[in-house]
Amino acid sequence: MNYLQQANEFAKKHNVSMKINSVNYGKHFSDDKESRYIFNITLKRNRKQYTFNFGQSLASGSEEPTMYDILSNLEKYESRDFEDFCSNYGYDTDSIKALKTYKAVDREYKSVNRLFGDVMEELQKIQ
Repeated sequence: MNYLQQANEFAKKHNVSMKINSVNYGKHFSDDKESRYIFNITLKRNRKQYTFNFGQSLASGSEEPTMYDILSNLEKYESRDFEDFCSNYGYDTDSIKALKTYKAVDREYKSVNRLFGDVMEELQKIQ
């Protein structure tokens, strides 16, 4: 089974829908050198939803993200704390940028866990 099929089957099995709400063009990350297409996405599952911005890869241009693109890029692993996060991802614990990144990743993980907590192990296989 290929990666796209795996993501689509996961979505079907777990009643996940994806909606593109809007598209913008600009800098997605604070240190982006080039602009990219930024899609505002809503994932829905079992009366819960999560809305977020997804910065498309530069190579994909304006191409709409697939279910695989979205599911494979969600934060599916919890960091115990800021020091753990820095250790795992190579950030300096004395960095304001690292702290902002940690807080954003932690918020995303909590949203993903709220939506997929009961099937997180299966979601983690989509990489």
